[in-house]
Formats: sequence, C-alpha cells, structure tokens
Amino acid sequence: MPPLSVMTDWPPWAAMWTLAAAIFMFCKGVSWLPQRRTAPWRQVAYFTLWPGLDAQAFLDPGPLPSDQRASFGEWIFAFAKVALGAALVWGMAPLVPLEYMQAWVGMAGLAFLLHFGSFHVLSCAWRALGVNARPLMDWPVLADSVSDFWSKRWNLAFRDLTHRFLFRPLVARGFARGGLLAVFVFSGVVHDAVISLPAGGGYGLPTAYFTLQALALFCERSRFGKRIGLGKGVIGRLFTAIVVLGPASALFHPWFARNVIVPFLAVIGAT
Repeated sequence: MPPLSVMTDWPPWAAMWTLAAAIFMFCKGVSWLPQRRTAPWRQVAYFTLWPGLDAQAFLDPGPLPSDQRASFGEWIFAFAKVALGAALVWGMAPLVPLEYMQAWVGMAGLAFLLHFGSFHVLSCAWRALGVNARPLMDWPVLADSVSDFWSKRWNLAFRDLTHRFLFRPLVARGFARGGLLAVFVFSGVVHDAVISLPAGGGYGLPTAYFTLQALALFCERSRFGKRIGLGKGVIGRLFTAIVVLGPASALFHPWFARNVIVPFLAVIGAT
C-alpha cells in the first residue's frame, strides 16, 4: 500500500478503495496462514476470486454436499440483486436532487451490486464447482436480534475472521464480554480507517457506532433485556432495526457521503 503521505494527493474515493483493498488483503493473509496444505490454484483463487475470510472452509479439498449447492432459483435471486444494485446506482441515484440523499441511494446500490449481488453470484459459482463458499449475507432483514444480525446474517467474512482470531482467544482467557467488545471496537477502527480517513472528517463516529452495537448486545442479553424480549420476536426485530439502522448516519457520516461517495458516483457515471 502507498504511504499515507502519497495518498493525501489522491481523490478520496481512490484512497478509500486502496485502504479497503490493503486491509482486506491483510485479513486474507492472516486467515490463510494456517491453511497452506491445499492445491495451489485454490490458494490463488482464495486471494483473488473470493471475498470470504474462512480459509479453512474454502481450502478444504473435500467435496461439497449436493444439497449445499445453489439451486436455479438461488442463481436467479443472486443476479436479480446485481441488477437491482445497478438500477439504484445508474438509474435512481442520478434522479435524486439532494447530494446527501444521492449518496445514500448510491451506497445502497453499491451494497446490492457487490455485497448482496456479485458476492452471492461468486458463492453460487464456487459451490457449483464443489467449493465450500457460503454466501456472506444471510437475509439480514430477517434478523430478530442484534446478536442474530451481526453473528449470523451480516458480512460473515468479517465475522469469521474476528470470531476466530479475536473473540475466541479472549473468551478462552476468561474475557467473554471483553472479547465481544473488542470485536466491535476493532470493527469500528477498521471502518474509521476506510471511511473517515479518506473523507477527512467524522473521525471516531464509525467506532462509536460499533461500540453502540456492542452495548446494545449487552443490553439484549441482560436479565432486563431477556425479560422484555429484546432478543426475539417482534420486539427483538424492532430493537434490532432501531439499533442497527437508527445511528447508521454516524457510520456513513456526512463527510464520507459528501467527500467520497458523491465524487465516486460522478466518476463511474452515476450522476
């Protein structure tokens, strides 16, 4: 990765993608180190053609059971999300008059285009070849608790990495709560590096957002939280939506929207 002094002369969107790629490849390396005994082509594919971070599963030479491979309907659904993302980025975003709202439409479109769509297509393709590459998003809209959202449904790649290398080692040393908090704070720091640093503002807001997620999870698992049903049912879904979506403007703050996303949308012809 180029030194930060050089990157300050780059467009903020270019700095964002460079930082994201550098951090991602570092995480790839960390997850790969214990998994060296496998075919060379699959190791290269793990680094270049798969966004997941569960090297143990992807590099497992054993055949994938047929019932775990994508159905025709799943293929259609994956491509439909790619099409929806493209429609939001190049179809709807240019029609939005306010820059801030335009940025949010663009971010939603990019999420569907990449995380929900293209990454799901890759998952279908790899599973068709017998490789264990489960989708990284598992219907997050169906989450009935904050714990369910972050541990089982949203960006399982990052969850796999932090659970293995941060959470479990701390739990093994008797720091269960500390391990959980460390995972969310680490996630916040990573997002601050990718979001706030290129944007030149909003420092600390992504970290505050993820710290809030940890506190909400503690509340959800407390006696009071269990008594009022914060982790299940309708109340759990409502609590999750409030916690995850309510402060989202702190995660993707105005500096990021204005200085990074809006210019990037212009570069790719979306505005």
